[in-house]
Amino acid sequence: MKPSTYPLLSVDETQEIIRSHIRTLPIEQVWLNQALGRVLAQDISAEADAPPYPVSGVDGYAVASSDGSAPRRVIAELTAGGPRVAGIQSGEAARIMTGAPLPSGSDAVVMVEDTAEADGVVTLTTHPRPGDNVRPRGVDLTAGQAILSAGTRLGSAEIALLASVGAVEVPVYRRPAVAVLATGDEVRPAWQVPAAGQVRDSNQIALLAAIAEAGAAPVSLGIARDDVAEQTARIQAGFAQADVVLTSGGVSVGSRDLVKPILESLGQIHVGRVAVKPGKPLTFATVGDKLFFGLPGFPVSTLVTFEVFVRPVLLAMQGHSVSTRPRVEVVLAEPTRPAPDRTEYQRAIVRFDGHRLSATTTGAQVSSRLMSMVGANALIIIEPGTEPMPAGSRVPALLTGPLA
Repeated sequence: MKPSTYPLLSVDETQEIIRSHIRTLPIEQVWLNQALGRVLAQDISAEADAPPYPVSGVDGYAVASSDGSAPRRVIAELTAGGPRVAGIQSGEAARIMTGAPLPSGSDAVVMVEDTAEADGVVTLTTHPRPGDNVRPRGVDLTAGQAILSAGTRLGSAEIALLASVGAVEVPVYRRPAVAVLATGDEVRPAWQVPAAGQVRDSNQIALLAAIAEAGAAPVSLGIARDDVAEQTARIQAGFAQADVVLTSGGVSVGSRDLVKPILESLGQIHVGRVAVKPGKPLTFATVGDKLFFGLPGFPVSTLVTFEVFVRPVLLAMQGHSVSTRPRVEVVLAEPTRPAPDRTEYQRAIVRFDGHRLSATTTGAQVSSRLMSMVGANALIIIEPGTEPMPAGSRVPALLTGPLA
């Protein structure tokens, strides 16, 4: 084991270096049923007025308001999607359903609750005015109107709007493919019972899930032994099929930590150490136009460094204008002690206690203890320092889930 020669960078310095290498991925066309969560790459405009003609906003009777409240002879029934009639004359009315187009000669709809019909004649209990209960042509959208702008994340409402104007195939930014490799002689698949000195592979499973949660396309590279040739081949296979490659483990300074030397031979390492807790050995490199992140092997370190450094990259590559978690101020419910030289991300549960956001940690903040991640909805950020922080101290936090 020998000391690292890589400079110890701050979190801000590391994030700035990483950001300088992010590129938004090319545009692709997808069908609406594949567009949920994607980011629109171009502005979308309505091609026609909506509705394309005046329609009834209620069930009732289409009338000419100039006839006042006089009785009318009912000459037709109009339904949404049904046949249209030529029109109505003075003294006539048409029974009409919500969404049906108004017949010519009418300019108002009287709600059925304000009428009584008998023997084909309808009487009104109200005096109609022009435009009553009528949705005019183009009231919702006009032809050429911009309805969604580039950079919009497509949720269910946006997809419904696109469907309503016939935009069934839309331009979005491509999802990055992200390949994940677990490393270590001691790592075994999660479905195997580990022997003495071995551990189940939770890191790769967790990363594949986190990648999918971030909207990217996960690719498993399996588990590689602590062997230079094997790890090199797996990493190169990852670059051949993915935009980003992640590894877990093997990035520290031990004799079996091989990832950094491999990346030095394949590309350029930009970050080799970060003043962050957990996750100090985090590695960031580029190989051509591909990105590489070497994440530490402890499970919590893996997930925290993914959350802080990798997830924002995957969102930015997909065109998201905001790629970071919501950052809020919280009040510590318990005292804590800062690390003297590293920014610490403590796992916590944040609650609204009636007038402020209160943060309680999830117990022992040990990088091997996955239970500290379970149930957490925030990472509270404790900047370096030497003085204890009492309960009631205010600190920033990244919200990783809904408030408890």
